[in-house]
Amino acid sequence: MVRNGTQTMSLRQKLRLIVLLSIPAIIAQLSSVIMQMIDASMLGHLSTSEAASVGVVSTTIWLFGGFCSAAASGFSVQVAHHVGANDLPGARSVIRQGMICVGGFAFFLTFVGIMVSPYLPVWLDAKEEIRAGATEYLTIVCCALPVLAMDMLAAGSLRCSGNIKLPSMLNTMMCLLNVVFNYLFIFPFGMGILGAAYGTFLAYLITTVCMLYALVVKDKMLRFSLDKGRKFKPTKTTLLKAFKIGSPIGLERGVMCGAQIAITGIIAPLGNVAVAANMFGIEVESLCYMPGYGVAEASTTLVGQSKGAKREDLMRSFAWIAMGLGVGIMAFMGVVMWIFAPEMMAIITPKEDVIALGTEVLRIEAWAEPGFAAAIIAYSVFVGAGKTLVPSLMNLGSIWIVRLSLATLLAPTLGLKGVWIAMAIELCWRGFSFIIKLTRKNWSKVE
Repeated sequence: MVRNGTQTMSLRQKLRLIVLLSIPAIIAQLSSVIMQMIDASMLGHLSTSEAASVGVVSTTIWLFGGFCSAAASGFSVQVAHHVGANDLPGARSVIRQGMICVGGFAFFLTFVGIMVSPYLPVWLDAKEEIRAGATEYLTIVCCALPVLAMDMLAAGSLRCSGNIKLPSMLNTMMCLLNVVFNYLFIFPFGMGILGAAYGTFLAYLITTVCMLYALVVKDKMLRFSLDKGRKFKPTKTTLLKAFKIGSPIGLERGVMCGAQIAITGIIAPLGNVAVAANMFGIEVESLCYMPGYGVAEASTTLVGQSKGAKREDLMRSFAWIAMGLGVGIMAFMGVVMWIFAPEMMAIITPKEDVIALGTEVLRIEAWAEPGFAAAIIAYSVFVGAGKTLVPSLMNLGSIWIVRLSLATLLAPTLGLKGVWIAMAIELCWRGFSFIIKLTRKNWSKVE
């Protein structure tokens, strides 16, 4: 219906389409969060220092993952535009070019990660007893980046073609495999936090093989056998579009994660309890915002296809329906998190001091969930529209100017609670700013 330029869709049809596309993504995101919480609980039942070893490098891992995601988005969003325009050969060509470019970029990131891993814990002023474990964990995870990048490209391409169910199922499978492998490596094999890294690597590898097989061999629209000539050589036009879409996302992810790393540097001197409570608190909070990311994936797909079909009315309509749905879900999840914060922290760690501190910061963050939802949904809408520069600048300006400055100001007196107060204020401000940006119609102009 999106690709039919003459057919009018009712509000009920639009909402139904967003919900149908969101449900598989939400289920996958929720399962991912639940599995991450189980994963974190395994680390939480080790010593506090081992959990802190992972926590001190987690933001750097997000940074590298964000770069991979940005590179993959530069190509997968183009897939949505080609599918919306009924240019399926063009979509398949973009995927082949993306495999070469995204894979090469991910190998470069692996090299960089291995080089900086011995020095990063020192730069972040982490305690001496956790530095070696943090270095080893980061090194292993960085070796998995090319595999992760291929998974992101394949899953993103399938989602942007309208097939959200399959990548959601496979990523749910990855979460299950991650839990199984981590348990085996951490406990029966006695490998501690290194077991968590190896388990994650193996889960990524199996899932990526399945994802690429589904995309390249089995998909009805995107399988490579539909083309006679299967050229993988990148073209100037595709690369320029990928750079235009992906580079602002990469800049934004890099600068935002750089701010997160700086915040980790603020938290690390507060002690291992603060580092562990921050890491586990983030895991619990992700239970609230991952449904928002599920709706966001649907909005990127529908807005992207609407742009390819040159239907500005659908772009704006899908954007606001997704906004209402995402904000409503995350507001409800914020209430759940505020009520059950102690129980959710207790699932992850038996350490009473970590539970108490984690509960306090989660109840601060619960108030910011609607604002966070607005930022997530609006940003994904702009990604689908291919308009990523200004939204990326808005993200990085918000986190650096508002969050980091407030965290620096509040942490010395309020400790970890001050850092999370700063985060809650910044998320509310960012959500409000994105809503204002969405009300302006220039983002939906079809060129």
